[in-house]
Amino acid sequence: MSVEKIAVRLAELCRQGKYETAQRELYAEEVVSIEPYPTAAFEKVTKGLAAIIEKGHKFESMVAAIHDTTVSTPLIAGNSIAFKLTMDITMKGQPRQVMEEICVYEVKDGKIVAEQFFM
Repeated sequence: MSVEKIAVRLAELCRQGKYETAQRELYAEEVVSIEPYPTAAFEKVTKGLAAIIEKGHKFESMVAAIHDTTVSTPLIAGNSIAFKLTMDITMKGQPRQVMEEICVYEVKDGKIVAEQFFM
């Protein structure tokens, strides 16, 4: 799959909140995920598709409600994809908040091999 097709499909699935579907469909088995910084809940670096899917389940377990999600039009440069993700969200035990991040993906051989998030 081309970088352009991956970008369109990834943005579409993220807009629908179908992150695990995107991971299973578009990510390589050896994918790496990099967070802005380590937290009590998440390490800075997660390696492997199974571990990234589990990380998503952990995040979902921490969410009380997602009120809205916005994904910008993807930017493509060579084998890289980037977009802005905005989530109006209520985490369990916390007040409602708006989270914004830049999501950057690297594609190799038709699959996403790396994702990195910037806040």
